[in-house]
Amino acid sequence: MNKNIYGFILMSAFLVIGFAGMVQAEVNVNINIGQPREMVMMPTGIYFVADSSVDVFFYDGYWWTPRSGSWYRANHYKGPWGVVQRSYVPAPLFRVPLKNYRAVYKKGRHVNYGEWEKQSDKQPGKNRGGGNKH
Repeated sequence: MNKNIYGFILMSAFLVIGFAGMVQAEVNVNINIGQPREMVMMPTGIYFVADSSVDVFFYDGYWWTPRSGSWYRANHYKGPWGVVQRSYVPAPLFRVPLKNYRAVYKKGRHVNYGEWEKQSDKQPGKNRGGGNKH
């Protein structure tokens, strides 16, 4: 009888481990800012959406937003947005003064979104504006 109990426990452990290996964590957030009308470039090469109440940035070919202590990234402002480990967030984004960056950079280069969108260097790894890389 002890062999049956040990066999059951061992079999249960393998099943739990097997299911745990199949579980994949994914976090997505819906950020609906609508199409931006204007982008503002900071000296670091980071752009922010001027006409949004949400903190949304464009840097190094991706859209970024800090939310509730985490950073999220998307290939397009419409999303989908996925959580990014802090170690993968480019360092210049951590240096943005989130409490007052709009006031600090209000005299930055303002670009109409339609014109900004036509620029060809928005692929990942292409830091627009000549700012610091990761």
